Amino acid sequence: MMKKIKQFLGLLAMASLLTMSMTACGDQGSQGGEGKGPTIGVIQFAVHSSLDNCYNGLIQGLEEAGYKDGETCTIDFKNAQGDTTTADSIAKNMVAKKYDLIVGIATPAAMSADSASGGDIPVIFCAVSDPVSINLVKSLEKSERNCTGSSDRLNLEGQLKMIRAFQPDAKKIGILYNTAEANSVSNLAELKKLAPDYGFEIVEKGIQSAADIPVVATALASEVDCINNFTDNLVVDNLTVVLEKANEAKIPVYGSEIEQVSKGCLASESLDYVALGKETGSLAARVLDGENPADTSVVLVKNSFPVYNSQVATALGLTIPEEYASAQDVAAE
Repeated sequence: MMKKIKQFLGLLAMASLLTMSMTACGDQGSQGGEGKGPTIGVIQFAVHSSLDNCYNGLIQGLEEAGYKDGETCTIDFKNAQGDTTTADSIAKNMVAKKYDLIVGIATPAAMSADSASGGDIPVIFCAVSDPVSINLVKSLEKSERNCTGSSDRLNLEGQLKMIRAFQPDAKKIGILYNTAEANSVSNLAELKKLAPDYGFEIVEKGIQSAADIPVVATALASEVDCINNFTDNLVVDNLTVVLEKANEAKIPVYGSEIEQVSKGCLASESLDYVALGKETGSLAARVLDGENPADTSVVLVKNSFPVYNSQVATALGLTIPEEYASAQDVAAE
């Protein structure tokens, strides 16, 4: 009887060792335990519509290139919920599991992925306004690093033309931005260069957290004729607060893309974030197929299109300028 018990315990031990061995191989391999083509990690920095559109476009671009989740690849999507520490942790975990490629949607997520990778795993960024200034790439023309992607450089000159058309007598444009977000700092510098050509003065107020927004937005709205928003993740996450304070002061907020206008901004020279994500997915597929990221150029947004919200215009007593009469009215949809 004792001999049979020992044999049974021995078999249990062997089975346990075999299970542990198989699990370890699954964690170490590039299949992420799924066994379906390459494993692609995707880190989206925050939950808001423009970044959601980037992700949707990314999936479309990958699928069109032959990389479909669950069939020809495994996609591990994680959202950092607007927290840099969380993004860092997600990226480090993906690197530890030896994923084949990591995509970072928005500047903080891309920086987390690049830092964790250390150049060992290809990183593709999406919606990073100024990848050169934060050393993701050496230049827009040629990355020269194991990192490349797409830039959502805003059409700031088009935006200034739009604001001047909607508010011919406006003098001051307010900018609320996160001082820790590199793309906002870069956009602000560019806007300040262009503003005098259109007769505007830029009034800027920096914030460090969502808790700063109610007080700072109230103060800003009292000093300017309108507020212009970039693709600042912290501000976009709290756009309803900014709109509330602007409405109290009876001034418009101009957005940077169509989703912000749908939510209450007056107008925008808008970028197509689904199209941007799609191009990013196509680029990611080329890298998976063997293209060297170091030899690639950054994908730039080539076109923007004007949109406005007629309901917001009516509430503010503003008329739609003749030159924007044929633009898309989100309130009519």
